Amino acid sequence: MVKDIIEKISHSQPDRAEIVELLSSTGDDLKLLFEEAQKVRLKYIGNKVYLRGLIEYSNRCLKDCFYCGVRRGNSHVHRYTVEDKYVIEAAQYAFDNNFASLVLQSGERSNPAFTSKISYLLEEIKKLSGGKLGVTLSMGEQSEEVYNEWFNAGAHRFLLRIEASNRSLYSKMHPNDELHSFDRRIDAIKLLRKCGYQVGTGVMVGLPFQTLDDLAKDLLFMQELDIDMCGMGPYIEHEETPLYEHRALLMPLQDRFELSLKMVAILRLLMKDVNIAATTAMQTIDSRGREKAISVGANVVMPNLTPLQYREDYFLYNNKPGVADDADSGLEVMRQNIEAAGSVIGFGEWGDSKHFKKRKGIK
Repeated sequence: MVKDIIEKISHSQPDRAEIVELLSSTGDDLKLLFEEAQKVRLKYIGNKVYLRGLIEYSNRCLKDCFYCGVRRGNSHVHRYTVEDKYVIEAAQYAFDNNFASLVLQSGERSNPAFTSKISYLLEEIKKLSGGKLGVTLSMGEQSEEVYNEWFNAGAHRFLLRIEASNRSLYSKMHPNDELHSFDRRIDAIKLLRKCGYQVGTGVMVGLPFQTLDDLAKDLLFMQELDIDMCGMGPYIEHEETPLYEHRALLMPLQDRFELSLKMVAILRLLMKDVNIAATTAMQTIDSRGREKAISVGANVVMPNLTPLQYREDYFLYNNKPGVADDADSGLEVMRQNIEAAGSVIGFGEWGDSKHFKKRKGIK
């Protein structure tokens, strides 16, 4: 049956129940799912894995999401914002080492000073690289004016994760107020498309109260939104969050990891030419988690370039890996693991979404 569903995906749309069946795969069926997803990746994306040097710019956040370690209500977090000079140094490192792309990520906030600072940093990054460093932002819900300002300053990709596309489940993950509105989140994702960005979203896998049907809906949601890129991975609990109270409902970490691999594989079958990140959360559970994600359809990795003195304070979840790794050694280990998995790093290439290019008629 799984074989039939995989075959169906190649020429028509599966229904939700069929996706649930794929998410339930075990044994030979699971092996087949992973193998077919990798075949699709190689056919439509190729064998290259693209680098996005990650700078965790700030853990200051206005949001109070129930799953997040740096939520506004966590008074135990040491708040920081990376000094400009260190952002520029990290960008220079990325440029000198042929990364071709950066990700600037922060907690969600919006005020004129923050907006202007990000615009300034984008312009400086473009200046130091002669426009050769591509930049992805992950900085939450903003106004159309702000999105346009950052786009014009040099950002061209934006990741805004929905985390859970089921409205009821979303409400269990967030306070019930305008600052955490499901509809506002959806509108912001659509607004990014209007502003010209390559648009990404993603979900957490293995949340309390989450079902396989919810995850199937997540995949269809991303397909319906026609996203260009995706970042998703296993939910990992943090003891200083309200959601930690429901940890007894969680499946084992290894099961969450395997389910995340299934999500990557199925999304690759559904959306053959989008960019899919092998996320850090996967590596938290399995030391070779990112490489395993690549072997089932992912094609983007994000080496952490955040200065070491800040990394310990960007704890979204427990046991985050790479906190003490210097950039050089981390990159070399990643390169070796990716090559051992049969892929190569696309040094010096932006690795923009082929899905985006096709929609825009760009060759």
